[in-house]
Amino acid sequence: MKKLLLIEDNQDVRELTAEILQLENYEVITAENGKVGIEMAIRFVPDLILCDIMMPEVDGYGVVQQLSQNQTTASIPFIFLTAKSEKSDFRKGMTMGADDYLTKPFEAHELLEAVEVRLKRNIFLRKEFARNVDGFNEFIKEASKYQDLEDLSTDRNLTKFKPKEEIFLEGGMAHNLYFIQSGEVKTYKHNENGKEYITGMFNAGDFIGQISILGSSGMYTETAVALTKCEICTIPKKDFTQLLFNNKEVSQKFISMISNNVLHMQDQLMGLAFDSVRKRAATALLELYDKGLIKDDDMGINMSREDFAGLIGTATETAIRVLSSFKEKGLIQSGESRRIIVCDRKQLQQVAEFG
Repeated sequence: MKKLLLIEDNQDVRELTAEILQLENYEVITAENGKVGIEMAIRFVPDLILCDIMMPEVDGYGVVQQLSQNQTTASIPFIFLTAKSEKSDFRKGMTMGADDYLTKPFEAHELLEAVEVRLKRNIFLRKEFARNVDGFNEFIKEASKYQDLEDLSTDRNLTKFKPKEEIFLEGGMAHNLYFIQSGEVKTYKHNENGKEYITGMFNAGDFIGQISILGSSGMYTETAVALTKCEICTIPKKDFTQLLFNNKEVSQKFISMISNNVLHMQDQLMGLAFDSVRKRAATALLELYDKGLIKDDDMGINMSREDFAGLIGTATETAIRVLSSFKEKGLIQSGESRRIIVCDRKQLQQVAEFG
């Protein structure tokens, strides 16, 4: 049974609204003003909140503002109940985080429809999708149920890439986003002197190319190449922009799916700017290990020392010296095919944190 919190200072409206909802088998908790409503929202963590705007103690705007700043209540769907219909009031409420409005007096079917729609959308936002093509196809089908998203492509096919085969090229037109179903991929750029440097290492479950699609130039800002045999899912730019801009709920979910790489890129750039080579090397080794690209046996990818140097933004000779020092301390070793093997993750973590 879904739990709803109704915050309304008018007793008659509060009791009538609660009765309508209870007849539809919702559990309804009521609060007579904004202050009590905030306390009850934090205490009971309802599935949805309906809240009047004009109330004593704390008005509806104050309620949504305070609850949006609390991690426990920030994602609860929020519907304003208001007798005010001026556009400025609607804009203010939506800007502060409200999901919907009902203007009083409202019909029972309008209330029930608004609640049902918001609960269904919240289920979608909270649902976890598998980090593979089947999971992404499931996400697309769920997203396609929303308005203006009916023409999204579905059931995407996989393209196979051989080792060293290019997926997209720096300077090429950015027509697609790519999702890695299996295999390992590196992305790299060339500086003004033509020197290659690695911008990322990716494997199954990662998206690549999203920054280029969002860029103003319309071109890929880096090259992506398969390191091993890969299966890649192609997502047209048209679908990407629909998922990102056409629907608030879908956009929130889609951004959460693709944003990890963006956040990682920001952290990586900060590290290149301020961390020592030794610290950058340890951080890169940990990230590669945690992604399964290098392992504690001789089964990881065969990464060249040049590629590793590009990944941490230093000369190949410097990267080799740092790796040699890690070997001497027993943090890593080289396998038979020169693959890097992690021997002491705990010590690497200390180097990554403290240098």
